[in-house]
Amino acid sequence: MLRDPVSRYLSEWKHVQRGATWKTSLHMCDGRSPTPDELPTCYPGDDWSGVSLREFMDCTYNLANNRQVRMLADLSLVGCYNLTFMNESERNTILLQSAKNNLKNMAFFGLTEFQRKTQFLFERTFNLKFISPFTQFNITRASNVDINEGARQRIEELNFLDMQLYEYAKDLFQQRYHHTKQLEHQRDRQKRREGRRLQREHRGHRWPKEDGNTDGAVTEDYNSQVVRW
Repeated sequence: MLRDPVSRYLSEWKHVQRGATWKTSLHMCDGRSPTPDELPTCYPGDDWSGVSLREFMDCTYNLANNRQVRMLADLSLVGCYNLTFMNESERNTILLQSAKNNLKNMAFFGLTEFQRKTQFLFERTFNLKFISPFTQFNITRASNVDINEGARQRIEELNFLDMQLYEYAKDLFQQRYHHTKQLEHQRDRQKRREGRRLQREHRGHRWPKEDGNTDGAVTEDYNSQVVRW
C-alpha cells in the first residue's frame, strides 16, 4: 500500500511524537546492519516524544524522508546505507528507478487514497472476495494537522523521490484498474452472448415432433376425455 507522501510523512511524525520508535529494526542490507556512522540517530534517549514538526524535518538522517522509495528499492544497488558509495544524484536516480521497477513487477499494490479501487483490484487479482467493502477514511491524524504552505513545500522537498514514485504509482494503478475493468466487461458481454445462444438452442429443441403425428392432431385418449366431459 502506497500513500500520498505529505500525508504519510505527517502521519509518521505524529506517530513518533506519541513515542513510537523503530529501535528493533535491523535495517539489514547485504547481510549486515548499518554502522552508527552510516545511520546516526535523530535523538538521544529512548524515544522522540514531543518532537516538533520543524525538529522532525531538520534531522538529515530521518528515515521518514523518502521512506516509500527506500523500502521498495533494492538498496544493495547503491551500497546500502553507505552514502559515500556514490554521489547523491546517481544514488537517487538508481533508488527511484529500482522502486518503480519493483512496484511494476508486483502482482498487486494499492493506494490508501483509493480504497474501493484497491479492493476491486485485489479481489480480481487473487480471485478473493472481502465480506465487506473497504472504507475510505478521509479524516485522519495527518489530515487534522494544520500546516502552512511553506511547511508543505519543505515536506515535498524532503520527499521528492516519494513524490515522483507516487505520481508513477497513481498512473500505473489507474492503468491496471481500467484494464481490469475492461476485461471484466468483455467477460460479462461474452457470458451474455453465450446465455442468449443457449436460450435460442433450448427453444429450438423444446417441442420435438413425434413420429407418425402431424401438427394439430389429437390423440385417442384426448377424444375419449372430451366425450366423457
